[in-house]
Amino acid sequence: MQNIKNIIFDYGNVIFHIDFKRVQQAFRDLGIENVEDFFGHRKQDPVFDLLDRGEITNADFRNKVREIVNRPDLTDEQIDNAWNSIFIDTPVAYIHLLKEAKAKYRTFLLSNTNAIHEIFFTDYIKKHFNLNSNDPLFEKVYYSHLVGKRKPEPEIFQQVLVENGLKAEETLFIDDSPQHIEGAKKLGIHTHLLTAPDNIINFFEREGLL
Repeated sequence: MQNIKNIIFDYGNVIFHIDFKRVQQAFRDLGIENVEDFFGHRKQDPVFDLLDRGEITNADFRNKVREIVNRPDLTDEQIDNAWNSIFIDTPVAYIHLLKEAKAKYRTFLLSNTNAIHEIFFTDYIKKHFNLNSNDPLFEKVYYSHLVGKRKPEPEIFQQVLVENGLKAEETLFIDDSPQHIEGAKKLGIHTHLLTAPDNIINFFEREGLL
């Protein structure tokens, strides 16, 4: 890839490995039927979009889960543990790559996430990498629940470009979701769809980005 000066990274399954089947089983264990319709990679209940945009509180989300399964006895901890079971790990080699990338490019994190997940992964990186947050790994971090927008909406990509004075033709966006890639393409951003078993280390080496 030539003329790339800026790199925007997705988080889930680009930097932090996640497993949709695992969280679906956790929701199934809580009593949710048709979990593939409730939460999946390409389709999900509207409550998740609201949570990702910060339009509902954590308490609202948990109450919605209790309502769906008709189990008012479910504790906040049970629901949060099920929701956070989507996370697997972040290899330390990815952290090293991000530090190298930041030294060569202007790098950004753009994630559809929510307050419950942010608490979980912030605690994870503190324990495993002695970092107080993801902030030191990037020039700037964009979480959907804090900016009130989510991918693949063009507005969230536009915000990253405009706020940081980035040119789309000099910017690369890496994500694991086809619909998000298409959203970035509409603005002229270079994109790469990262799918397992490929990973960011192999991709950077293959493209000569570092």
